[in-house]
Amino acid sequence: MSTTERGPWQLAVAREARAAPELAAFITVVAPLLARSPRGDGHHVIVLPGLGGGDTSTAPLRWFLDRLGYRSHGWGLGTNRGFGRQVTAGLDDLLARCWRESGGPVSLVGWSLGGIHAVGLARRRTGAIRDLVTLGSPLSGVSGPLPAVPMTSVYSRSDAIVPWSTSLLPTGLRRESVQVRGSHLGLGHNPGALVVVADRLAQAVDEWRPFAAPRWARRWIPGPADA
Repeated sequence: MSTTERGPWQLAVAREARAAPELAAFITVVAPLLARSPRGDGHHVIVLPGLGGGDTSTAPLRWFLDRLGYRSHGWGLGTNRGFGRQVTAGLDDLLARCWRESGGPVSLVGWSLGGIHAVGLARRRTGAIRDLVTLGSPLSGVSGPLPAVPMTSVYSRSDAIVPWSTSLLPTGLRRESVQVRGSHLGLGHNPGALVVVADRLAQAVDEWRPFAAPRWARRWIPGPADA
């Protein structure tokens, strides 16, 4: 089948094949990323996988956060197959456990559908959430009832799974959308995404500021002029 004969799904799969070499590239840059990223303060971070993924898929991101000094947690619910009472109850229990262990608010990082789960959790338990970062999540369907917590949506214009425009947050206090270069399936180990996550989580409570990409990370995070 030629490129011109491929359907939308086949084209999307072909474009997302970049995720494997992106993981290899991540391995080569992770040491400089760790050296240049701000240190964490030890607070707990729950990382939620995308549809069809589990905690294995978020292992590189959680490893990175642990090395920065955070206490990261997988969601512990197996493969993300969508919504249901088990997911809701499981996330509520996990957040409560992290709150008890840390004695303070918890940050959430959600990849794709995991970001939608994170939004729901933050709406149910707003007072227990410190910060929320989504990676390639289709937020347009939940943009009306967004939680009143600091929120950053990371997206890629070359995302072949989730249309990038659906990841844009509406204008609001302590909300922002940040573009990175890369695939959807590689967002969990995308260097630009990790730079954004590390920067957002390092902010002190109640001291939110808009994200500004450091000069050394501009090859992964395009600015307004080269977006």
